[in-house]
Amino acid sequence: MPYGLDDVDRSILYYLSEDARNNTATAIAEHVRVSAQTVRNRIENLEGNGVIQGYHAKIDFERAEGMLKNIFMCTTSAKDRERLARQALRIPGVINVREVMTGHTDLRITAVGEDTDEITQIARAITELGIEIEEEDIIRREHVSPYRRYGPHADDAGPEITDFLTLAGDAELFELQVSEDATIAGESLQAANAAGLLSGDTLVVAVERDGAVITPRGGTTIEAGDVVTVLSRQPAEDDLDRAFTGGGSE
Repeated sequence: MPYGLDDVDRSILYYLSEDARNNTATAIAEHVRVSAQTVRNRIENLEGNGVIQGYHAKIDFERAEGMLKNIFMCTTSAKDRERLARQALRIPGVINVREVMTGHTDLRITAVGEDTDEITQIARAITELGIEIEEEDIIRREHVSPYRRYGPHADDAGPEITDFLTLAGDAELFELQVSEDATIAGESLQAANAAGLLSGDTLVVAVERDGAVITPRGGTTIEAGDVVTVLSRQPAEDDLDRAFTGGGSE
């Protein structure tokens, strides 16, 4: 059952997402205008109810030891997905496994290796579990952002790219929140493509709405509030901003 959040909880989550290491309870309290003890109590409740599931260091493996970071886009059967995800996470070098409830590739595995030989060994271990690797890319850089609707300017923050990965070959994987005044809002994907709102190199791979994930098809209509995952084979941040927020540089 979802845990209900109020404005204080949302603000705490925003500042922890922004920088959990340096945003202490005292610092967050100054932003939220409550006592530091209230912040500590709220964090304890959020942790106890599973809303906050951990605090993780963001490591640049390439800078640390010249390591390669690779993402494997894989397919499994629905009944085995969770079991295989847990098994894949035990493979040495695998640092993240994400289950995706829609689309052709339903398991995304991130791994780190010293060189291409080690990445190949990890790939072999993945396939030996019975997981089929459809595609793989070396991650060049990764950017993250706190969820701005929990932040201090939630009313005027508008929709934003909430997360994206840059993959080899200039491919980028974006996650966006659709605004009410987005040009694509109310349009089907087929109509959006016909109108040129999305380029031919852009593919909507998942749509999350009201807690459910929808498999996108040509007739799928994009609605305000949707969280949309988009794969693009060209630099497309401005194009996506125009389509999903009405913004973008001229």
